[in-house]
Amino acid sequence: MESGPAIFAGLVFALFGAGLLVWTTTRVRHGRPVAHGVSPVASATVASVAGVVALLLGAWCLTHV
Repeated sequence: MESGPAIFAGLVFALFGAGLLVWTTTRVRHGRPVAHGVSPVASATVASVAGVVALLLGAWCLTHV
């Protein structure tokens, strides 16, 4: 993998994952829904899993530079 695109993709995935986890945590702490019309537990779980997966993808991209 070329280093330029790998660094860009890694940073995008990492920033998205971190932002999603911070946003989800903030919504859950304030008792607000993460997604409207969906079970609060299910939506928080899916958002958290997506954030962790994005962080892992970002880390993977950055370690393969």
